[in-house]
Amino acid sequence: MTMRDPPAAGRVRAERRGRSAETLAAAFLRAKGYRILARRFRVPVGEVDLVAKRGRTLAFVEVKARRTGDAGLEAISPQGRARIARAAEAYLARYPAAAALTLRFDVIVVAPWRLPRHLVGAFGAGGAL
Repeated sequence: MTMRDPPAAGRVRAERRGRSAETLAAAFLRAKGYRILARRFRVPVGEVDLVAKRGRTLAFVEVKARRTGDAGLEAISPQGRARIARAAEAYLARYPAAAALTLRFDVIVVAPWRLPRHLVGAFGAGGAL
């Protein structure tokens, strides 16, 4: 955002960058054999960027677009992890058969000019890294 851009313009650019990163992450997961069950699963208590299944594993995936991979992981605050966990609980309440699968919380970091970085089991249901 430049000094002349209104705050809304920066927000629109960030939203566009985030959607693009989610699309890239979904394609990356598909190439790894995952099936995308939901994108931007939103409920009043939180949001999960991607819900993906491979075999008997269901992954709730947070996607971060950052300049570096480490910055992407650091961008997920404890409150953010808790919101993702609450949204995952809502997903399981809506789709109870999914609870029989092995559940996992992953992070995919999308950085410019790099392959996406998939951090499998990045944090637990309680939000701890």
